[in-house]
Amino acid sequence: MLLNVCLAQMDIELGQPAANLAQVCELAAQAAAAGAQLLVLPELWSTGYDLERAHELATPLDGGVFAELAALAQQHTMAICGSALSTTAGRPANTAVLYGPDGTALGSYSKTHLFGLMHEDQWLAPGQHMNVLPTPWGPTALAICYDLRFPELLRAYAVAGAQLIIMPSEWPHPRLEHWRTLVRARAIENQCFVVACNRVGSDRASRFCGHSLVIDPWGEVLVEGDESATLLFARLDLDLVAEVRSRMSVLRDRRPDLYGA
Repeated sequence: MLLNVCLAQMDIELGQPAANLAQVCELAAQAAAAGAQLLVLPELWSTGYDLERAHELATPLDGGVFAELAALAQQHTMAICGSALSTTAGRPANTAVLYGPDGTALGSYSKTHLFGLMHEDQWLAPGQHMNVLPTPWGPTALAICYDLRFPELLRAYAVAGAQLIIMPSEWPHPRLEHWRTLVRARAIENQCFVVACNRVGSDRASRFCGHSLVIDPWGEVLVEGDESATLLFARLDLDLVAEVRSRMSVLRDRRPDLYGA
């Protein structure tokens, strides 16, 4: 199974959903024209880290920017994934939704590990669920930015059968080498594809490092950006996951009897 992926490595206007949506509409049209089947956006693509206004900017999963993204997926017959501020019971959350090419929500994930250095824990509710989503190209899981530092989450996805992990991010300097190393490590240790889309540009507090990445199950870099706004393209051969896992039985050789599930 081949999947043409596009990463929209974009700058984000802080707290301006309409302006960011207009930019995403243009990028989606370009990605679709280039043959992309899946478009991945950065973390909080519609607002950036305007968390002080999270209650004001958050929208229900069936409305606001989420509904706009679903319509965009349907318009271009292209799957789309990115995270935005969602309304939950009492507090906003940072939620990624994966839309299929018909605009149907294939599943969602709210960021479970909140990043204290950017005060997420003050403004957002942590997600409480993880799952592997059935998609037209195979089992797929979602994670968001800081989740990258928690190998338990991505390992649980791999054990549950995920072949592809999509990771919208706003990863800042000065930790670029952490980003590049950890994205590659998560792909290697879980023998899956990792598609990690990071933003570029700056907000009031941070400068973001770009370098969006697609890594294959052997740890090979299929594409990597620099620090400029751009569209990045990669073709994923999902059959490679089964091949790698059969040749090196890392997941079967685990010892959860020693260190837990």
